Amino acid sequence: MDDVKIGEILLPGDEAEQERRRDRVQKRFWPVLKRAVRQIPFSRDLIASYYCALDPRTPLRVRGTLLGALAYFVMPIDVVPDFLAVVGFTDDIAVLTAAFAAVRGHVRDDHYVAADKALADEPDLQPTR
Repeated sequence: MDDVKIGEILLPGDEAEQERRRDRVQKRFWPVLKRAVRQIPFSRDLIASYYCALDPRTPLRVRGTLLGALAYFVMPIDVVPDFLAVVGFTDDIAVLTAAFAAVRGHVRDDHYVAADKALADEPDLQPTR
């Protein structure tokens, strides 16, 4: 996946676009995460980013960037189809990694606390080590 495509995905978009992305992410995040958790090495960061993206205290541009990356993660149509073993989530990982790098300072401790609680409360989200 090239930088141009990742840059396009991570554009925050206007408020209407962010609203569409937020709705899509809220609806599909948990089911997709349950399917992907064993293939994504940073589930805790991903879940914390989800909470950061939905937090109204998070700056609008940061929320937009995270919602763009999370919307790409939950989209059923992908550059590399997610059902392919091993390589299926590599494009998602690239987009998510770029988003994390861009907004890392905005994911707060309370987002990680919520992520830890979600991981503890849901056995299906436990990554295998």
